[in-house]
Amino acid sequence: MPTSRHRHTRDVVSARPIAVAADTPLICSAGGTNPELLARLRHGGLPVGTDLREFRTEAEFSARVTEAIADGLLISMEYPQPTTLCPDEHAAKTGRLVGHLNNKASIATLVHPRYQALRSVVTRAQLAEAAPAEKAWVLKAATDDAHGGSLDVYLHQAGGQITLPTFTDVLSEFVIEEYLNILRNWGVQLHTGADGTAHLLAVTEQRIDAAGIYTGGRFGLVTPLPPELLTECLAITQRAADLGYRGLCSLDCAQTRDGQLVVLDLNFRITSGSVPLLALRSVRPDALDRPAESVKLTVTAPLINLLDELGPDLAAGGLLIAAAHDTVRTDNPIRQSTIQLVVFGDDPDEVTARRVALETKATP
Repeated sequence: MPTSRHRHTRDVVSARPIAVAADTPLICSAGGTNPELLARLRHGGLPVGTDLREFRTEAEFSARVTEAIADGLLISMEYPQPTTLCPDEHAAKTGRLVGHLNNKASIATLVHPRYQALRSVVTRAQLAEAAPAEKAWVLKAATDDAHGGSLDVYLHQAGGQITLPTFTDVLSEFVIEEYLNILRNWGVQLHTGADGTAHLLAVTEQRIDAAGIYTGGRFGLVTPLPPELLTECLAITQRAADLGYRGLCSLDCAQTRDGQLVVLDLNFRITSGSVPLLALRSVRPDALDRPAESVKLTVTAPLINLLDELGPDLAAGGLLIAAAHDTVRTDNPIRQSTIQLVVFGDDPDEVTARRVALETKATP
């Protein structure tokens, strides 16, 4: 991942698995290894990583990768890294494969046409003609390089003002996709292990804001996924496994108001949906069949302040810290703390109300 681009994304992503890493060695940002945070994760009963190889700077990140390779460990990268840092023979899945699978233009090669939204790949020179203001469309980044995940999506409603996102300044190709009127939105959580076979972890539902950005998931009592869509998701993951992919993935799927079933995005990496799910499975497996929702809070205050503010909520029960990150423990000049929580209980309305109340804690 280039030093100057998406550094914060890489740091946060690397910190997410800390809570569920157990004895698996993990190269992770020091933003997620605050001792008070780790203590609270352990107090919550989570299998916190016992071999955390932290980094605070880009140089330290490279050093941790080099040390892990020297220890004979395989690197399972969530975002593509250069082969000069991690040669293919030391990777559980190559950077080239990770980049290809997460390229938003790759849906055409992995998803059956029946489940594809209408889309085309255009160059920067073709963008103005392909994305007129009078029509509704979705713009996505098309690149094998590391990128900002869901942030590389831009939704335009017909007749609105176009304000192109920054990724249009640095990339040369883009996906233009039809704007769909979505009724239901799922995140299908899967994984492929050493056996090279696709396995279903769980089906979750997604909360999406007006800009089309993921804001959290619903677990437990979710709207059933149509069987044919589940079959396709397993087939997609198996196609990736046959190419050599190993690890977690989340496939974003939807049903439109006119009944169309579509696969919208392929996320072959640890996501904001997979870690809360694994945390619930570790601590409260019985909660997997009960209402639960995840929420991410972002503040400019130090993480320890946010943890203290959440103390009464955590003590009251029905709340689990799944991941957190604080840039004050890195060389990132932007001061920002994030924490991902899972709210669970017996009544879906009560769970939603508590989640909404938590969101107000991060509202200025």
